[in-house]
Amino acid sequence: MRIETFGKDVEVTPALQEYVETKLQRLGKHFDQHCEVRVTLGLRKNEHHVDASANVPGQTLHAEAGGQTMYAAIDILADKLDRLVIKHKEKKQQHAPLPVGDNDD
Repeated sequence: MRIETFGKDVEVTPALQEYVETKLQRLGKHFDQHCEVRVTLGLRKNEHHVDASANVPGQTLHAEAGGQTMYAAIDILADKLDRLVIKHKEKKQQHAPLPVGDNDD
């Protein structure tokens, strides 16, 4: 799993980057294949804001979160992304394609 962390008007310190990677590593347990996550940290009207896009097999999932501190916003974002990934996997399993075979009509 590859995680890219960017800052928008915020400096991404090594501690913040490590915290993001630690929190989002749990998404990797849901997939056998490679997935990428792009995380943007920023400030919006005195609130810490985190935005993430996860490229998972078959779809791109997007989540945003805000909080009093950057760490709180990252925690909320990690929970949201985890729920989105689980929901995506459940949908994918329900709508699994039927096996293709010969139609002998």
